[in-house]
Order: sequence, then C-alpha cells, then structure tokens
Amino acid sequence: MLRRFPIRYRFLAPLVVLLALVVAYPLGYSVWLSLTDRTITRPETSFVGLEQYGSLLTNGGYGTAMRNTLVFVVFAVGIELALGLALALALQRQRWARDATRAFLLTPMFVTPIAVGLMFRFLLNGQLGPIPAALGSVGLSVDFFGTALALPTIVAIDVWQWTPFMVLLLLAGLESLPRQPFEAAKVDGASAWLTFTRVTLPLLRPVIAIAILLRALDAFKVFEYVFATTRGGPGDATDTLQYLIYRTGFQFFRLGEAAAMGFVLVGLVLLLVTILYRTLLRQEARA
Repeated sequence: MLRRFPIRYRFLAPLVVLLALVVAYPLGYSVWLSLTDRTITRPETSFVGLEQYGSLLTNGGYGTAMRNTLVFVVFAVGIELALGLALALALQRQRWARDATRAFLLTPMFVTPIAVGLMFRFLLNGQLGPIPAALGSVGLSVDFFGTALALPTIVAIDVWQWTPFMVLLLLAGLESLPRQPFEAAKVDGASAWLTFTRVTLPLLRPVIAIAILLRALDAFKVFEYVFATTRGGPGDATDTLQYLIYRTGFQFFRLGEAAAMGFVLVGLVLLLVTILYRTLLRQEARA
C-alpha cells in the first residue's frame, strides 16, 4: 500500500505518526477533557460542552490569577526590555574584557528556574535570609513575600534571570545594524540622544518586537518561581494562571476545569502573538 505514495511521503510517514502520537493525541484528549466535568475522584464523566469555559467568567479566583499574570507579564517584560537595551548599548561600546563581561551577564539565564526560585526563597526569607538581615541592620524591615511585595518580588526574580536573554537578542541586533546611517548622523552633527531615538530605535524595532514576543510568551507560563517561593500566597496575591491550572488539576483533581483554563491561556497567547506579528508587519511595510 505504501508503494503507491511517492518516496518523499514514505520517508515522512514515521515523523507524521510520531507527531500524531506525541502532539495530536494529547492535544485532542485535552480538548475533550475541557468539554467534560472529568475529575479523578469521581469515575462518572459527563459531557458539558462549553459550560466549563462559561464558569470561568464567574470564577473570582481565575479572574485574580488572570490579573496577576497580566501584571507580571507587563512589568517583567517591560523592565527586562529597558534594562536589556541599556546593557546591550553599554556592551556594544565596551572595549576591554568584553568576553568576560558578557559571559558573566549571561550566567543567570542558564540556571534552572526552580533553582532560582529556591535560591531567592532563602535569600529573601524574613527569618533566615541574608538580605532581610542586612536591611534590618540599618533599621529597615521588609517582608518581600508579604501581600504588598510578593508579586513585585516574583517580577524582580524573573527580571534577574531573563534580562540576559533580552541583552543577548538586542546586542545581536545592534551589532548587525548597518553603519552608514550612524556615520551620516555623525557627519550631520546629531547628538547621541538624537541618534538613538531617530536611527538606532527605528532600525532595531523588528528585533525589539521579536524579543518582546519571545519573552512575553515565556512569561505567561510563569510557574516555577511561584511554586518555589509563595505557592500563590499570601492569599491569592501571586496566584498566576499556570499555578492555578496546576492547583486545579493536580491538587483538586478537577481535570476538565483545568483543561478549560489551559485552553483559555492558549487563546490569550495566540491573541498576543497575532497582535505583535501584525504590528511587526506594519512596521516593516512602513520601512
């Protein structure tokens, strides 16, 4: 039977079968779960259609997790972009110890996120952490994992680890820019700020859009820092979508509801990708 198909399709057949088993089947099963009231503790499963999705609209915990996630993504990615661009500009102009400096700055990116979360859980612990102890020695008492500072602390942890990723992308973009516009700006007597705003930023805009897209996609999946430090607390101050999905599915065993939450997150991420991609296409058309 396979001999009826061209040779190229026969070579592709094992890969297609593997993808169907690894990707298509779990995805299809997850779609089916999201349309049922499946739970581990109850053997009976009923088809409820879009009821699980509709219940999320009135789920206060889901709304809080959505708000926390959006706040986290906006502030984490925004700060990482600003710091990454500043560091990339500084590294581009560096003339000594360039390799050592770049290797040092990129180190946090290669540490496992769960290990980073555990490390900061110890460093910022109010009873044993060296950072609160140092602040206490000068009369400052800061509860990094209290209600007011828990989410900003998670943002700061993400900034510490993933700013190097922004630096890597933006530095590569800066070093690939053509030199002629900068030479023309120098001949015209343009100031450093004018050159940055009128030449560097417009030329770097596609790289910035890609950097924001990649980091935002990853930031929406924040889980390890929350799991290692606050477990969503205090209260629901750091409850994010990924952690809420984990808690709903693996602690409360409501698999159908957890699957519906996951597909809403997928839809949100696809919407973000579409917006950024169309923005990038418009910018390239104007250029």
